[in-house]
Amino acid sequence: MKAIAYQTAGAIDRPESLQDIELPRPEPTGRDLLVQVRAVSVNPVDTKVRRSASAEAGQWKVLGWDAVGTVVAAGPEASLFRPGDAVAYAGSIIRPGTNSEFHLVDERIVGRKPASLSDAEAAALPLTALTAWEALFHRLEVARPVPGAGHAILIIGGAGGVGSIAVQLARRLTDLTVIATASRPETQAWVREMGAHHVLDHRQPLAAQVAALGIGAPAFVFSTTETHQHLAEIAELIAPQGRFALIDDPETLDVNRFKRKSVSIHWELMFTRSLFQTADMDEQGKLLNEVARLVDEGTLRTTLAEHMGPINAANLRRAHALIESGKARGKIVLEGFGG
Repeated sequence: MKAIAYQTAGAIDRPESLQDIELPRPEPTGRDLLVQVRAVSVNPVDTKVRRSASAEAGQWKVLGWDAVGTVVAAGPEASLFRPGDAVAYAGSIIRPGTNSEFHLVDERIVGRKPASLSDAEAAALPLTALTAWEALFHRLEVARPVPGAGHAILIIGGAGGVGSIAVQLARRLTDLTVIATASRPETQAWVREMGAHHVLDHRQPLAAQVAALGIGAPAFVFSTTETHQHLAEIAELIAPQGRFALIDDPETLDVNRFKRKSVSIHWELMFTRSLFQTADMDEQGKLLNEVARLVDEGTLRTTLAEHMGPINAANLRRAHALIESGKARGKIVLEGFGG
């Protein structure tokens, strides 16, 4: 089967950073599904792994987590899907990725593909929707108010993949005032399109911009990027007893600055459930089915912003480079093998 992979970690501008190769087609066992991949999207985690983790000696490392495809076979213990089903999922960080024609995935973290979306439109959603949903509803518990706080959430990095769906979830599924950040005219317009009530410029101090809105100190802050740059501002602007979640990888995180306000800090990693085979691992499949339902009823929309053509090494290198430039908005999707 066709696949895109690499052997040595490093910069994307090397020809060997991602290569077109052939690999054996895998066979499903246990609760695995074998999926014929039709579309994938590229996430910041793809670039982080490519830069830092080499393949084992003599082996190839296949990246990619978001995928939409068709089930072609199922392991003997699988019961949730059958061959022919159209599915969408975000995979596991400790297994080979989706940048291959056929891919194995545990059925518990798989959902049905939204019927109203194309393969490319659907591939934009799984990883970011799971991340945003878990951060908002499982970690921050935004349905539980903070006494005396402004009934609002600040989403830092609102135009990115996670931010784009987090803005939608907060706007469509809660009564919170949704404040999001974006720094360029095109990304600010995108965030408004996603449903933000207010858009702030994260290149400027955030606390003063939030105060100027006159809605009080937000109960919740969700930081999707550059948390280390904004930490002091977050500590200043968040409400006492507020809740703060983040998903990026600051080298250090000085949580002492949050003590006076008794702010709780919440990490979100979408891969935790599959990484540790948690007792509620199947929650991700259920969440993806709920996202599909919300898409098909018109409550949520795809966050696809750029279609980069077929799934091959050259196009994936372009996608990685765009993500690393910090100028991507929404999601980058590739579809079909070849070209």
